[in-house]
Amino acid sequence: MYRFRDAQLEVFLVHPGGPFWAKKDDGAWSIPKGEYSEDEEPFSVAKREFTEETGHEAAGEFIPLKPIKQPSGKIVSAWAVEGDCDAARIKSNSFTMEWPPRSGKQAEFPEVDRADWFAIKMAKQKILKGQRGFLEELCKILKYDS
Repeated sequence: MYRFRDAQLEVFLVHPGGPFWAKKDDGAWSIPKGEYSEDEEPFSVAKREFTEETGHEAAGEFIPLKPIKQPSGKIVSAWAVEGDCDAARIKSNSFTMEWPPRSGKQAEFPEVDRADWFAIKMAKQKILKGQRGFLEELCKILKYDS
């Protein structure tokens, strides 16, 4: 999701929840996203995951962005949509994992522990390196000089 504030392009990013990401900031934020199976339509999954990770719905004219292959080999497909939502009011689904490690205890964590709007220059610093191309492509499409 993107918006313009005072003629400045801002993008909505989420910070992953869980103990691994707790103390990471620069290079740790992401677009809201999730995995899909072969029988699922990626665009529908992207909209569903946005809602599941933020509690907000994305609506409007979606702009397809070129899929990006991550260092892990996964391919991330993304769409941009102009919109607005309250980052302070996100509600994320959760996941369960063994924590602390090798303790045999299960703990529940939110998939997303916070969200925020970032000016494009700061967003390029905050976002995972493998997703930076989405921001660069969005700037080209919107003819926004960052």
